[in-house]
Amino acid sequence: MGGWFSSPPAPPAPLLSTPWREINWCDKQGTLQSVNAIRPKTEGRVIRILLHGLIGAGKSCFTNSVDSVLQGRMCFPALVANSSDCCTKKHTTYKFNNGNQDTVYPFVINDNMGLRNNCSRSNRNNHVRDIELALKGHVSEGYTFNPERRISMDDPFLNLKPSANDKVHVLVFVIDANKFSQMNEKAVEMLLDIIDEARRLDIPQVALLTKIDEVCPEIQQDVKNVYKSKILRGKMKEVSTRVGIPENCILPVKNYSEELDLNSDTDALILSALKHILQLGNDHVNNHYA
Repeated sequence: MGGWFSSPPAPPAPLLSTPWREINWCDKQGTLQSVNAIRPKTEGRVIRILLHGLIGAGKSCFTNSVDSVLQGRMCFPALVANSSDCCTKKHTTYKFNNGNQDTVYPFVINDNMGLRNNCSRSNRNNHVRDIELALKGHVSEGYTFNPERRISMDDPFLNLKPSANDKVHVLVFVIDANKFSQMNEKAVEMLLDIIDEARRLDIPQVALLTKIDEVCPEIQQDVKNVYKSKILRGKMKEVSTRVGIPENCILPVKNYSEELDLNSDTDALILSALKHILQLGNDHVNNHYA
């Protein structure tokens, strides 16, 4: 009788046998040297990275994670709130010390107020307009973003004559991998409007996919499974399809959020993303402002 019944099929393996991207997990110093080597040809030029995303996506956590990896210890230059609130209200520029030297890296990260998923059309329009002006360098350090209104012509934080260093050289959309499927179409339309403006200005765009350990148990168990995870591969394809950013410009990271000490594999993933972002930004600076 037992021979009449076949065993149920085995569930599909959650991981691919080989990763679809390679990453150097063992040579943090080599990757750091590669990051150090990325600098504009013109002395004094700075690569400006603008982070954008919904509240709670992980913009401030990424800034802190980058600083932590570069300094070799946990750093918290940006305040972080829970996913329902937003600590960053102002247009804020973060610089990064180059180790123990009295110098800074030739790049900065701009963070700004995140947008709520369910905000009104007028709030979205105001936010998009302010971000478009920020891309062109017209929004100065310290400007407080307000979804109820856009920056006015007489605002003291409106920079009418931006320099090459004031302008954005790479735009990074920070996207929560665990919640992207629930992002409403109006929020996606907002991202597409900003992407269109960035493309018109020839500014490269990157999608930073955060909280990848929450979306895939295998990554939570071992972050080195990131490029073997079928779940994450599907999320990356979904992001690419909905917002039009090619998959080779979608970078998964695990930010530091609750850890007390650094982890070499987490560091490797953050440095890999940072290197790719800086290469794109450096190319833009050298091609447009050399």
